[in-house]
Amino acid sequence: MDWNLLGLSFIIVFLAELGDKSQLAAITLSGQCRHPRAIFLGTASALVFASFLGVVLGGSLAQFLPTQLLKAVAAVGFATLGISFLWSEEEE
Repeated sequence: MDWNLLGLSFIIVFLAELGDKSQLAAITLSGQCRHPRAIFLGTASALVFASFLGVVLGGSLAQFLPTQLLKAVAAVGFATLGISFLWSEEEE
């Protein structure tokens, strides 16, 4: 196992999820429920499953599309999201 890649993946996803909508949803659910363990297990398994789908989809696409194209599509997607967030904040 590539431990450096494992650690890098953990750090990137952990930092990306801090303050994310999924974390805010978990906080909201925890505030409304008396079973925080169930919320933890539900949200953690959802994150693991979503990550699993991303890895499987990325691995499948990488067999048909060049890695540089996938990186470019991801970069354009993130840039588009960032620009849309900037514009939506200006309108408020």
